[in-house]
Amino acid sequence: MSSRAKVHDSVSEIISDDRDRGLGFCGWVLVILSVLLMIITFPFSLFRCLKIVQEYERAVIFRLGRIIDRKAKGPGMFFVLPCTDTFVKVDLRMVSFDIPAQEILTRDSVTVCVDGVVYFRVKCPISSVANVSNVHHSTRLLAQTTLRNVLGTKNLTELLTDRETISNSMQLSLDEVTERWGIKVERVEIKDIRLPQQLQRAMAAEAEASRDARAKVIAAEGEMNASRVLKEASLVISESPAALQLRYLQTLSQIATENNSTIIFPLPLDMIQHLVQGK
Repeated sequence: MSSRAKVHDSVSEIISDDRDRGLGFCGWVLVILSVLLMIITFPFSLFRCLKIVQEYERAVIFRLGRIIDRKAKGPGMFFVLPCTDTFVKVDLRMVSFDIPAQEILTRDSVTVCVDGVVYFRVKCPISSVANVSNVHHSTRLLAQTTLRNVLGTKNLTELLTDRETISNSMQLSLDEVTERWGIKVERVEIKDIRLPQQLQRAMAAEAEASRDARAKVIAAEGEMNASRVLKEASLVISESPAALQLRYLQTLSQIATENNSTIIFPLPLDMIQHLVQGK
């Protein structure tokens, strides 16, 4: 297809768009003059009228202050009229930004410092241009406010143990507002929760005391179980006098394997009492 044919097709598309939008008499005059100017200065007008947007971009075209066709152009090439058309490029790629650290008072009156990260993208280029002046800045401010509002309804325990639920709640709250701006919030994450130093020391002392208490309980339960086993062993030995002698020989065998020169001979208490009484 020749360049003149392309220009003819673009002019036909421009006229059809203007008919749909209803520019009025003065608007039509200006559009016709712009088309004539583009035809007269062809092919030099191509450098001014031919625009290209990348695969990840869309162009929102304004003609005499109105958005034409209610549809973003791109990706690829498109034509704009000189003097009457302006356009705004919109990036559709995923954007991430950090939520600055916010000092928040939780529901149980604990002051914490929390920051996070938000991932979002432009879903509707027309809405992102026509409904809000600076969509990226507005989304950042809304994320900071939402972080304060959501975390202010949680206590410290929920804040430390239930981050996934808090992130989902923030994402739903942001989506509800940014949908009118043509923004889709993909994910919200809580990065860090910083507690005051005094509170950290108090929580560490509480955790240490709790671990000590559990250790004492475990040790007491172990001693109780050991005493029960020793009681059962004494009952078994009392039923068989030879078992005590076997236990004595086993103890001597264990001492001998350690290369120890000391040998202990247990004596019955009755024998010791007879020796004492004989003296």
